[in-house]
Amino acid sequence: MRMTLTLVAILSLAAMAAPAMAADATVPTYVAAAVASPLRDARDRARDQGNRPAEVLAFAGAKPGDRVADFWPTPPYSTGLLSGVVGPAGRVYAIVPPKLFKDVPQAEPVVKGGLAVFPNVTMVVQAFDVFAVPEALDVVWLGKIYHDFPNVAEMGPLDTAAVNRAIFRALKPGGILIVVDHAARKGSGFRDTEPDEKKRLHRIDPEVVKADMADAGFRLIAESALLANPADDYTKSPFDPALRNHTDRFVMKFRKPER
Repeated sequence: MRMTLTLVAILSLAAMAAPAMAADATVPTYVAAAVASPLRDARDRARDQGNRPAEVLAFAGAKPGDRVADFWPTPPYSTGLLSGVVGPAGRVYAIVPPKLFKDVPQAEPVVKGGLAVFPNVTMVVQAFDVFAVPEALDVVWLGKIYHDFPNVAEMGPLDTAAVNRAIFRALKPGGILIVVDHAARKGSGFRDTEPDEKKRLHRIDPEVVKADMADAGFRLIAESALLANPADDYTKSPFDPALRNHTDRFVMKFRKPER
């Protein structure tokens, strides 16, 4: 196959500009310690096999001393892991929508109790589209929650674009946004997120997330196939017992530009 030098140059530049599909990252000792932490609930630890937390956290790049926000910490699976990673010098803000406690008052003591075991975690009850914390963040974590943003029944009226802009503002220049979610069929958009639980599949087209984050000003810098499953049945919910913790999940890493 013949290829001109000009075409080679163009393809080389395109490859440099495209986000990397990351290979398995080496797991730092502080990540391994966070996964093994005795503070984590046994039910959360039981989910590890299907979620590969050490490798995903290593890919994300959170580190000791970081300031992090984790959205919807119910249960506090990712919150507890991030708490262990950032350590005593760091801080994790667990962001809970007020609608949850309004609609399910009995959830409040359960959520507070689950977070109380982590001394460096601060719970913030706040609508996601007005999200703000008192210090600039190194990392924001959206773990299997982005598909729920358009769901009025669960989230209430929520401006998804405003959420993304708020996250962008909250991150320091060069800060990282991690989005993990259940993949939907290409071209399906938000179709599988509708409020009707009989039709809702809790999935989202990865291309929608990329487009939304680009609109907010983020740059996609890497994607990971750590949680990919080509055998996933996209017509079923992640809560289907046969798929629980084994769906095809994308892991995306975005960066807020330095300036």
